[in-house]
Amino acid sequence: MAETSIEWTDVTWNPVAGCTVLTAGCTNCYAMRMAARLEAMGVEKYAGLTRKSGGRAKWTGRIFLDRKALSIPASWSKPRRVFVNSMSDLFHSDVPTDFISDVWKVMAQTPRHTYQILTKRPDRMVEIVPGLAKLRNVWLGTSVEDARVIYRIDKLRQVPAAVRFVSFEPLIGSVSGAGLRNIHWAIVGGESGPKARSMDPAWVDEIESMCRDQGAAFFFKQWGGKNKKAAGRTLNGRLYDEMPAPSMP
Repeated sequence: MAETSIEWTDVTWNPVAGCTVLTAGCTNCYAMRMAARLEAMGVEKYAGLTRKSGGRAKWTGRIFLDRKALSIPASWSKPRRVFVNSMSDLFHSDVPTDFISDVWKVMAQTPRHTYQILTKRPDRMVEIVPGLAKLRNVWLGTSVEDARVIYRIDKLRQVPAAVRFVSFEPLIGSVSGAGLRNIHWAIVGGESGPKARSMDPAWVDEIESMCRDQGAAFFFKQWGGKNKKAAGRTLNGRLYDEMPAPSMP
């Protein structure tokens, strides 16, 4: 577990570490850089998860299952919003179904917490989640960086969840063709870091309008860039920190 500066959550919980570059949104993934730093600091969990390529850390594709981490949420007495696997993807093809089931059991046993699971692999989520317990405290989401992966939203719509959300981060292209029917929440953010790609304000406005038209909560996370703090997170003169309401009884 780690306290986090991510604006839409309280803590991160990583029972899985490591991933594989999948689409354009993965190119400058912050988790690759962080995993490389943690390995350099001697954190065994992250050993061998990245390699240097072109002077930058890249995922090797190796996955680490951290069963010791499964006990962490039970130790938190205060309710928290928990971002699950900020350093991986729970629905990566190399994460066994029985391990995903174990993660689900932990979430069922700690209903005081709200768990936010974000994947770039909603097709596998669709295969697995219907066979698991339907939990009001588990929010399921997918990442969409540009129009080439809009299909992920259609996959997400097929998943039973208290909250379905889309993270348009890093937003590197227009998603004007997307629809947010039966999506409860949209997060928008520009890419940050030394190789950050720019985000057109028009792309953000398109998503904000979609949220208003289709009833989704809208959360604007950041403009990003090489200095994301300097760029800030104000959109059209205000902050957008809307949160969704769970729809399952």
